[in-house]
Formats: sequence, C-alpha cells, structure tokens
Amino acid sequence: MKQNIFYKERSLKKMMKLLGAAFLILHSSIFISCQDMLETDSSRQLFDKELNSKTDSVFFGFGVMQAMQQLADQYVFQGEMQGDLVKTTYYTDNNLRQLANFSATTANRYDSAYVYYRVINNCNYYIAHRDTTLRTGSTNVVINEYAAIKAFRAWAYLQLARVYGKVPFFTEPLGTISQINNSNYPQLDIQGIVAQLAPDLEEYSGLPVPTYGVTYGSIGSTNWGQAKRMYPSLCFIPVDVILGELYLEAGEYDKAARHYTTYLTDVAPDANRRYAQSMASTLRVRARNDFDMLPSDYDGSVSGVSWSSIFSNNSVTDIISYIPMAVNRLRGVITNVPLAFGYNYYSTSNAIDSLRVDEIQIAPSNAYTTLSDSTEYYYYKQVTGGLRQQYVNNAKLGDMRFQNTVTQGEGEDSTKQWITKFNNGNIILYRTSTVYLHLAEALNRLGHLDAAFAILKDGITASLLDSARTYITDETRQLLQTTYPFLSDENIAKFPAQTTSNYSETNYGIHQHGAGVVGDGNFPGRSAYQLDSIVGLKMKEIASVYGVNVGTTKQDSINALEDILCDEYALEFAFEGNRFYDLCRMARHKNGTGTPYGDNFGSIWLARKLEYKNPQKSLLIPDNWYLPFQ
Repeated sequence: MKQNIFYKERSLKKMMKLLGAAFLILHSSIFISCQDMLETDSSRQLFDKELNSKTDSVFFGFGVMQAMQQLADQYVFQGEMQGDLVKTTYYTDNNLRQLANFSATTANRYDSAYVYYRVINNCNYYIAHRDTTLRTGSTNVVINEYAAIKAFRAWAYLQLARVYGKVPFFTEPLGTISQINNSNYPQLDIQGIVAQLAPDLEEYSGLPVPTYGVTYGSIGSTNWGQAKRMYPSLCFIPVDVILGELYLEAGEYDKAARHYTTYLTDVAPDANRRYAQSMASTLRVRARNDFDMLPSDYDGSVSGVSWSSIFSNNSVTDIISYIPMAVNRLRGVITNVPLAFGYNYYSTSNAIDSLRVDEIQIAPSNAYTTLSDSTEYYYYKQVTGGLRQQYVNNAKLGDMRFQNTVTQGEGEDSTKQWITKFNNGNIILYRTSTVYLHLAEALNRLGHLDAAFAILKDGITASLLDSARTYITDETRQLLQTTYPFLSDENIAKFPAQTTSNYSETNYGIHQHGAGVVGDGNFPGRSAYQLDSIVGLKMKEIASVYGVNVGTTKQDSINALEDILCDEYALEFAFEGNRFYDLCRMARHKNGTGTPYGDNFGSIWLARKLEYKNPQKSLLIPDNWYLPFQ
C-alpha cells in the first residue's frame, strides 16, 4: 500500500503542486524542503526531523492536505451511499452499490481505514517534532499551524470512529504501516477518542486557522476553461469547529454548544459569520425558477443570488473547510465524485451543461424528493394597501434548495437527475450552516428548544431580545447573553437586529434558504412557521410512522425537534458526504434510557429510514452500522 514520505528538498512551486498546481500564494522568497508524498510502494515511513525554522513546516501543512485529498472520495461515498437521500441506478459502480445495501467487505474500494491513518501519521510526526517556541518579536509564528495540524488529526480520528466504531489509537509517528495492526494500541470509540484528544485541543480554543498571509492562489484552469482558485485558510479545520463536532458526537452537548459559539463569535471572519444571514435574506422571497406552480396571490418578490452559488468552482461563500481537488491528473489528485453524480468535471467541453453524462450512478432517493416536495413555502401575498411584509401565506411548493441541487432532464432525458452540487472539484467538509445547525442540535438536546428553533426560523440576532418574539423565553434570552454569549454586550454588534435596510448584514434562519419567509422579520407572528405548530405536526408524524405513544413531555418535544433538524440537514446538506454520520449520531442519542420511546428507538428510527435500500444486514443492531475495518 502506498505510504507518505516526509520530505526532501524541493521548491515552493513543487510543494504547491501537491494540491493540484503551482499555487503562487506564499511570499516568493520562501523555499521549503520536501518530496512528493504518497508516491512510493514502500511501507517504510521516512523521517527528517528538521522542523525548527519558521518556514520549513509550511510544506507539512500542505502535505497533510494532500493526504486529505486521498480520502476525499471515500468520505463522500461512505457518507452518502449509506444514507437515506440517494438511490442506485443501472450504472452504479458495484463498490458504491455494496455501500448502499450494507454488503461491503474489506475488498470494497471505498473501505480503507489507512487513508485516514495517512493523515494521522503525518500529523503525529509534525506534532512530535515541530518547534513551537519560534517567534517574531512577541508573536508565536507557528502556534496557529500547530493547532490546525492537531485539528486535522482529531477530524481523522472522528471519521474513523464514525465509520468503524472502535479503532486503534496512537499519537506517536509510525515507521511502518504494519505497526497499526501489529502493536497493542488501545481500541477506542468516539467517547475514548474525545477523552484522549479534546483536553489538549482545548488549549487552542479561539485560535484562527493559518492563512500564510495570503487570500487565494490560482491552481490553473479546468479542462473546459474555467479558472479555479485555492484558498489556503479554507483547507484547514478551525479548532473550535472540530471540538464542537467531537463533543456533539459524544453527546456532550454543553461543551459542543460552547465551542460552536466561540467559533461564531470570536473566530469566524465577518463574511463567514454573516454568510447564512445575507444569503438567507436574498432567498427569503425566492421562488421556483419557472414560476409555473406559484399561487395566484404570490406578490412576485424575487431577489438576490442563488443558494447554489455556494457550490461554484471558486466560491468561498459559507465554506469553512473544504478539500480542493486537482483540475486534472497532471496537476495532482483528482476526484470521481462529480462523475458519479452525473458531471464529467474533467471534460474538455467549455459549458457546464455540456459536462453532464448519461451514466449517472447516484440519484436522489424518493425519500429526499418527497421531503422536499412536501415542504411548505412561505411567501408575501399581494395586498391592496398596507405593507406586503405584514401578509405571509404558505403553500406546498416545495423547498427551493432541491431546485438548485437537482437538475431534472427533459424530453428523452426526463427520467435523469443530475446533482449540481458536484459540477466542480471541491469536497466541502464544513459550512457556516453546519455550525449553526449542529449548534441547534446541541441546544435542543440541552432542552433549549426555542433557541434551537430560532436558528431555523429567525437566526440568532439581537431581534431575539425583543419581547415580541413570544416563542423565545426569558431564560433563553439570558442564555444567549451569558452562557452562549452571541448577544452579550461584547458580541451583539456582530449579530444586529433585522431591519428593512440591513438584509446583507444580519442573520436569517437556515430554513429560509429554501422555504421562503419563515422568519417574522419586523412583524413577529406573521409567518405560520411557528415552534409549537411545527413541533406538533412532527409529533403526529412520529406517532403515525413509528407506532409510538407520543406524549406532551419535554422529551417528546426534544425528539420531535431533533427530527425537524434531521429534515433540515437533508434539505441543506444533501449529497455533501455527511448524511449517514448525522443519522447514526442521532440514532445513538435516541437510544438509551433518556428517550421516551424505548431503549432501542434510535435503532428502529434508523432502520426505518433505510429500509428502502434492502440492507443486507439488520440495522436494528448498532454494530451493523459500521464497516469492516481495513
């Protein structure tokens, strides 16, 4: 099996080629020692312990990123093929088909623990040998990078635990790959991994990722002529984001919420902090592209850019962390993900529509289509006199994110559906929307249902302090000023109240990305999208689908709102690679004595969602959620 080599003499230009091209993004006077990674059949790991200058570790950071490129396809395919949002087609590769029906063995192309251990071993070596005392004046010039490498390692271990349940855990660099299996390393699950890694990462909470002093660099053009940029800071994972993810996975909800809050209030750039806000404001009145299904009383209000712009080749909108893949084989590691979803990213055609292929391997599931089509769309009504913002109606027009994610064929191609999120070579790991929605999941589990629902409905802004927002309790208003201090005196200016003049500068609910005017804006109570009614509808659905006695306790409400969030994950993050992991996390948390419907309700819930896939093993057994370790 190919294994990384740590690094002999090359130039900065060669270093950048590891990510797909000659990135002209660092100061031209810097030169780095290195050698191509992952380019040897030897199982030996070669080490050069010289990591004691201010610049020589830059290559290590990009070397870890190339190891991330090696696992990108597996990350997406495992996370989506095992989830409930996709279905196979006549053209589906057998490796993907096996993932979809839970029959994959260690022979499966997309079952390799070692792609994650590549990342881990690179990180272990860096952490063991990096001189962290280097300074320019009073500034530590390596600490942000050092923290970012530890975040990479934590992410890789998180993924291993999600995929395999319990995995060998080690923090020293290995010389041979066989040591993973031949040594008596402890086998840790997610709780054990969190216990081992989170305390150390806490030291770096609040640190931003390294930028190397630049915004972006060109990685050349695609075969069909579109220029592509690489943003160094977006290749890293912020420490507080990965800490939030670790704690959420382990069910430590307060710690998760605190770190998501720290990221959004102290770490996120202003543009990212307000992304979900400004995009939502432009989409809050967006309707179907063809308008042929709109009700007669719709007032025609449409403005702003499409939500789908998040997924364009050079977008930085909403993206916190991603894996930029090479634009062609000559420039580095390429991806098969776009092709599986129906786009030949490496085509020589010069129009995006011409990138479509007929042999689509992954299509939207009926469950995803049904969820989207059944979603209410909220819109401003035509009125005679008065302000239109005071009049909101709703109809089952569907969620508009589906319209921007799935392209439906016409004529002879009417049965074909192409997933437009992957008409480029970027593999997104985290978006600002991820942090907000995972924060909502944590707050809901802590019993703060109104705060969680606010993230869907209105967004977290100073508007929530207005007593006219009657669904927000005084306890939650205090909570958002103290425990999770979005609206403290220090932070409230970052999350200003909504007005008719600051749509691009404030926050709007995530559900508004596709469902129209769900927030109340300056007219509280006008939208029918309200906490009690939406939770009540979900309770009825749970009782009907799962045959359980849904009561009126707070635990019943928490479970229902968690399912609402699960639906929102589907609408917002479909096909991005995280669906099955989200389902498994929620299923684990629904299992146990704290749930109102029995100790194994989470397993029943998950098995029901995936029964259409005819799984080859019972998903009522949590051990069957994991792939065989290879």
